Amino acid sequence: MVSKESFRVGDFVVYPAHGVGKLKEIEKYDLCGTVVELLVIEFSRDHMVLKLPKQKADSSGLRPVCGKEEMDAALSSLKKATNKKKSMWNRRAQEYESKINSGEVGSLADVIRELHRDGEVGDQSYSERQIYQLAFDRFVRELSIVEEVDEETASQKVHEMLHVA
Repeated sequence: MVSKESFRVGDFVVYPAHGVGKLKEIEKYDLCGTVVELLVIEFSRDHMVLKLPKQKADSSGLRPVCGKEEMDAALSSLKKATNKKKSMWNRRAQEYESKINSGEVGSLADVIRELHRDGEVGDQSYSERQIYQLAFDRFVRELSIVEEVDEETASQKVHEMLHVA
């Protein structure tokens, strides 16, 4: 985990529960004689602003956007064959949501790979499509920042990797 001291205004960061955001500023508040620093993170796509106490950055899982090597590993994992799981959907759904909320790019890739269906949209339940789309969107946002491309280009790249599988 990267130290909370290394976050700088203007950096893109990943907050596990919401995905990729941009650190807009670091505010200081005096609360009863104690100075509290808040990291102000903007999630522009969701029209949301999060104010996170700086001392909670590590425990909340806040991290910088992954590096190129980690993203390449996650992309290549999309090409692996999947094992069709036979367990109950509600258990698998909890597992997938846990992976998504971990904020780790490799876990997002796992969910995308396991829930991806080529032209079999009717084969997926509503909740399956929702979980897939959430993982896909978060992965694409981070990929677009790592590769410095727009989200549509990043989305096309992910689809190409999935079709190789």
